[in-house]
Amino acid sequence: MNILIIEDEEKVVAFLKKGLTEQGYKVDVAFDGQMGERLALQGNYSIVLLDLILPYMNGLELCRRIRASNDKLPILMLTALGTTEDKVIGFNAGADDYLTKPFEFKELLVRIKALTKRASRVKHKTRTLQVFDLEIDLYKKTVKRGDKVITLTAKEFSLLEYFILNKGRILSRAEIAEHVWDINFDTGTNVVDVYINILRKKIDKDFECKLIHTRIGLGYFFDMI
Repeated sequence: MNILIIEDEEKVVAFLKKGLTEQGYKVDVAFDGQMGERLALQGNYSIVLLDLILPYMNGLELCRRIRASNDKLPILMLTALGTTEDKVIGFNAGADDYLTKPFEFKELLVRIKALTKRASRVKHKTRTLQVFDLEIDLYKKTVKRGDKVITLTAKEFSLLEYFILNKGRILSRAEIAEHVWDINFDTGTNVVDVYINILRKKIDKDFECKLIHTRIGLGYFFDMI
């Protein structure tokens, strides 16, 4: 597996490269955004580890450019900017996951394995799924509600797909994390809640009939009520 690290802090790069190499990964490094873009778009990588604060081009802009060119390449943001708002911005730029510095190396490995496992999984599905006036095309990865086309990131699309496939069933945060992120993690992260809030704004905010609902103390469910 080939991993691209885009990070300008030499100590962080050395730490990551040593640990990942010892785990059997092949690692390339870019120390600025421009070099990172060239490598990401030209190389054959399984995942990109991306810092936000970079010379020449910041990580958010770089993430958008990578995502515009390749919507399947997993992008894991590694940054010290860890507020909920920072995460929302990162997810909206196209990141698949977000890990706040400092982090445990073993957690990084779990996230990498989960993202790459999902990216490489071949699924055989029907072409479209529909609930009420919401329809998603599983081949084209497009979403429409009524006459409105809704743009989702890869992870938001996966979350919406999982909700639709489990319409009417209450899903716990742990269950959503396991099936959408392919991991069981209990690290205090609020990534599930952040993604659901983003998804609500995109598919529910402008419509009278809401589809994503919260069951306090139990989790979330997807249905028209």
